[in-house]
Amino acid sequence: MSWATVLWAIAYTGFGLACALSRTPLLHHGGQPPGLGWAVVAVGTPAGLVCGAVARYGLRPILRALLWVLCGLTAIAAFSLLMDLITLMFGQGVDSWPSAANHAMAAVGTLLLAATARSDRRPPAAARAQSPSAAPRPVQLAACAGTVAFLPYAAMKLLWAFGGTFAGTSGEQMLVISERNGASGLWLTLESWGLDATVLLAAVGVFLLWGLVRPWGQVFPRWTLLLAGYRVPRWLPLTPALIGAATLAPYGIFGVGYTTLATCGVVTMRRGDFPTSGDALLVSWIGMVAFAVYGVALTVAAHSYYRRTRPTCR
Repeated sequence: MSWATVLWAIAYTGFGLACALSRTPLLHHGGQPPGLGWAVVAVGTPAGLVCGAVARYGLRPILRALLWVLCGLTAIAAFSLLMDLITLMFGQGVDSWPSAANHAMAAVGTLLLAATARSDRRPPAAARAQSPSAAPRPVQLAACAGTVAFLPYAAMKLLWAFGGTFAGTSGEQMLVISERNGASGLWLTLESWGLDATVLLAAVGVFLLWGLVRPWGQVFPRWTLLLAGYRVPRWLPLTPALIGAATLAPYGIFGVGYTTLATCGVVTMRRGDFPTSGDALLVSWIGMVAFAVYGVALTVAAHSYYRRTRPTCR
């Protein structure tokens, strides 16, 4: 595992060096310094050196600590990978391909660095998988909270999709805004059918959330026909759960903080595509609370799923 992480570190360092020398910005927002590629080099280079030392001298405590620090840095660099995937699915393309590549490579590095840091904790050969089980009651209550938090968001989006008016904006106006912002044909087609793509994604997210806390999330259910009875690979639900949690939890929490400051008058909420700042503030509260509560619930559920599916000794 350490040598695979070394190869990733070399590739990530080369990517950052190319962006730095070509002055390619790694954030799609305007006005940021183009030298952020050097920050990628500053993460990739020590990652390669530390993993090389692990391969040669073993996983010493200081090396493990450095690996977790680097893992945290790459997790921060991978932020908004989920947004890139959604934009790629329902938009005309990502806002910035270098930025999206940085998010993807950083996410891969996060997994590799974490696996390297835990490489000496592999289960013994006599380990067996645990029986499917439900999450503890507090975790299931968190899943309930994450589900309920999306209800106002889904109601708002569906109201617009069916042509209604909310926050001073009608469904027709939202369709025009989507076209102006570069929505794909698929997105616009779903809107014309009275379906909102973000509501569909929210439904998939809720399905994932409950799969992490219920026993059927560890074994393919009966309706999967030929796969019924086979165990779900651990990485299958954990991968999207970690990507979603790493994006939505911090996005929602910081968004709630900013919305709170705007409500108190400390900062000004820009009205954007809405008639007034108050309308934009109302929509922000609904969206940010949904993302924050769901993101935290997904984090708790993923941690519980990881612990409940960890192999144990016979």
